[in-house]
Amino acid sequence: PEGRRGRRAAPHAVGLSSRPCLSPCSTFDVAVVGAGIVGLASARELLRRHPSLAFAVLEKEQELAHHQSGHNSGVIHSGIYYKPGSLKAKLCVQGAALCYEYCDQKGIPYKRCGKLIVAVEQDEIPRLKALYERGLQNNVPGLKLIGAKEIQAKEPFCRGLMALDSPYTGIVNYKQVAQSYAEDFREAGGTILTDFEVTNMEMAKESSSESEDGKAVFCPPFTRGEEIYCQHIVTCAGLYSDRLSEISGCSPEPRIVPFRGDYLVLKPEKCYMVKGNIYPVPNPRFPFLGFHFTPRMDGSVWLGPNAVLAFKREGYKLFDFSTGDFLDAVTYSGLWKLVLGNLSYGLSEMYRAFFLNAQVKQLQKFIPEVTVNDVLRGPSGVRAQALDSDGNLVDDFVFDGGSGDIGSRILHVRNAPSPAATSSLAIAKMIADEVKRRFEL
Repeated sequence: PEGRRGRRAAPHAVGLSSRPCLSPCSTFDVAVVGAGIVGLASARELLRRHPSLAFAVLEKEQELAHHQSGHNSGVIHSGIYYKPGSLKAKLCVQGAALCYEYCDQKGIPYKRCGKLIVAVEQDEIPRLKALYERGLQNNVPGLKLIGAKEIQAKEPFCRGLMALDSPYTGIVNYKQVAQSYAEDFREAGGTILTDFEVTNMEMAKESSSESEDGKAVFCPPFTRGEEIYCQHIVTCAGLYSDRLSEISGCSPEPRIVPFRGDYLVLKPEKCYMVKGNIYPVPNPRFPFLGFHFTPRMDGSVWLGPNAVLAFKREGYKLFDFSTGDFLDAVTYSGLWKLVLGNLSYGLSEMYRAFFLNAQVKQLQKFIPEVTVNDVLRGPSGVRAQALDSDGNLVDDFVFDGGSGDIGSRILHVRNAPSPAATSSLAIAKMIADEVKRRFEL
């Protein structure tokens, strides 16, 4: 364990079990499960507010920010798309400001390269104007509508009739940001345990021994499996958030259905064609955003992504497959309702996943000069999409707990969709507020 050893938990603490091995028991006041960017930001904020308490972050992988936090586009979103009044809108605008401020404080490089949301067809212009009004309602700074000449002044190779210019949008390496959160947490005395997969939660039994303040404690010197004891738990488990909820005896809804997004990359000699983010006008008939151009901090340019059902929750390759994950998805009625309601879109996405020509055709709507010879297959990410039993994508953040001895001690972050990385510091503040309210810290 890194950082300080935890305090001894009170008699009715929760035990978290991991892989079998002999190790001494560790005890903490609060354990955060999941070392992605949201989990690390939340642990950091909690320890900043409660420096006298013992906190741990538990991560099943050997490295931090290994999944969604390390496989995203790297965009610092400005908050244009989201429904006014929603948590997404509020937290994104706050989070972007906090992200820029944090990066400045820590010397983490970023680029405020801006974004153009480009209308290439006449029927997209009313939707673009509505998006502009939504962005104003969300208090996104610097927004303006621009015409074809101004588009080309900003992006010489881009063609469009009208665009929404968002100069506040930027890019950053979120894995580097997450690792900086982890450093802050460790330096403040927090403990991070990697290679610790939570597979069980149960109430600790009372011990006959007494602590100095007269309270009974339970902390055996050795256990058959590695165990952590804590008073309270916060789960930020992303792709496994629904399964951790079930382990704790809380509701399995909303369910997580994994969607893989495959990117293309521009060949290095062609990256001059893209200066900032270039996005399509979202079509409300389709559940996902569509292909876009995303510059990266290393100078590369990502193109995409598509959105296809992943047959493995952490399956980043086209043919990755897990029988359990596959059956979990296809036996869920909510998925079938989503598929049947978006059948043509889904089939098109699957077709584009296999054929580069089909993906490049989407990109040529914005930059006609891009050809199949200019692109290579790039990385992929898997999105933890929360889905309800009616087949609706759960679009906003979901936080809940449960009842009973264990459920009442847990706060589950059930759905933290994009722009969670942008919003991580703002989400952390909200989670810390909720932890204080629920657990009376």
